[in-house]
Amino acid sequence: MSLLSRSRLTSPLMALVGQRCLVSTAPDSLNSWHNPAAMLHGAGDLRFENLPTADVVAPNNVRVQMRAVGICGSDVHFLKNGRMGSFVITEPLVVGHESAGEVVQAGSAVTRLKEGDRVALEPGLPCWSHKMSREGRYNLDPNIKFFSLPPVHGALRKFVDHPADFCFKLPDCLTFEQGALVEPLSIAVHACRRAGVGPGKKVAILGAGPIGLMMLAAAKAFSASSVAITDIRPGNLPVAQTLGAKFALDQSKAVSTAENVEAIRAVFPEGPDIVIDCVGFSSTITTALQAVASGGTVVQVGLGEDTCCAPTMQTVFKEINFTGSWLYTNTFPLCISLLEEGKIQTEPLITHRLGFSEEEILKGFQIASTSATTGAIKVMFSW
Repeated sequence: MSLLSRSRLTSPLMALVGQRCLVSTAPDSLNSWHNPAAMLHGAGDLRFENLPTADVVAPNNVRVQMRAVGICGSDVHFLKNGRMGSFVITEPLVVGHESAGEVVQAGSAVTRLKEGDRVALEPGLPCWSHKMSREGRYNLDPNIKFFSLPPVHGALRKFVDHPADFCFKLPDCLTFEQGALVEPLSIAVHACRRAGVGPGKKVAILGAGPIGLMMLAAAKAFSASSVAITDIRPGNLPVAQTLGAKFALDQSKAVSTAENVEAIRAVFPEGPDIVIDCVGFSSTITTALQAVASGGTVVQVGLGEDTCCAPTMQTVFKEINFTGSWLYTNTFPLCISLLEEGKIQTEPLITHRLGFSEEEILKGFQIASTSATTGAIKVMFSW
C-alpha cells in the first residue's frame, strides 16, 4: 500500500496523478499572491492547497519565492505518524524546512536585502526574550518557532515571508539546491563544533543517512585527520567514500553491538577520539560509548528512540564527554563559505529531483518514505 493511501481525500498515491489539484489552476494574474503549498493534515494525508498570503510584507520581513526545498527525515516522520515526539499535527501544516529562494518583495524596514537577491532561509526563529537566546544559544530557546514543527508552517510552498535577519544571501557561484542544503549542513557543523572536531582528531560517525553524510563532509572540512562511517545498510557507503571517508564500514552482517565496536576498533585500535551518533538507538549509543577512546567525546545527534538503555558507567570509567547536539546557532554564514570555497560537496547527496506540483510532491514523498528500496538520500524539489 502507498504511504498516502490511508487518506480518505488523497486516495492511493498514484490515483492522484492526473487528478485536478485542490488549489485553483487560475493564472497568477487573478491573485498576485496565489500560494500553493504542500499541506499535511495528518498521518498519510498530504494535500496540495492554497495558503492565504497577505498582500503586504511585514516591515522587517522579506517575501521569498521558493526555488529549492529538500525533504528531511522529520518531514517523512510527520507524514508517516502525524507526530514527532511532543509535536502533533492538530491542524493543517505546510511541511519542509530546507529551503532557498529569491526575494520578490522586501518590507519597509529592510535595508540588507532587495528584490532579486538569492537567499537561504534559516528556519528557526527564537523569541529573543529567553535566557538561552540572550546568551547566544537560541537553538535552546523553548519558544523557538521552527519551520514545519507544529503549528509553524514550513517552506514547501510558492512564497514564504521570513525575517530578513534570518535570510542569508547566496553567492552567485552557489545554486538554489546548495542553498537549501545549508540547513542540514548546519546540523552537522553545529555537532562538529560541539564535538571539538579539528586537526589530528579521529572521528567515527554512526549512520550514513543524509545527516551522517553531511557530518562526514563537515568533519573533513574541519580538518579531522581520519573519518570512519558505519551503517547497517551499505547502499550509501560509496557516497561516503566519495565525500572523503577513510573507512566506510558495512555493518549489515553484524549481529551484536560487540561486533560493531570491534569493527570500529579494527580501524582505530585505541578508539576514535570522537564518535558522533546520527542514529540515536540504544544499540548505537552503546556502540559509541564502548568504541570511543578513553577521554574521548560522544555526541548524540540522532533521535531514534525517546528513551535509550546504554552502559553509561563507561562515561565514568573512561571519562567520556557525552553530550547532545540540537539544531544549530550562527552556522549559516560559515556553511555558505564552506560551500563557496568548495570545501564541502553536496551534489552526491541529491539522488532525486522533482518539480513543484501536486503529482511531483506526492511522488517525492513516496520516494523519500521508501528509501530502503528507492535508494533515496536527499529528495529535492526545484523550480
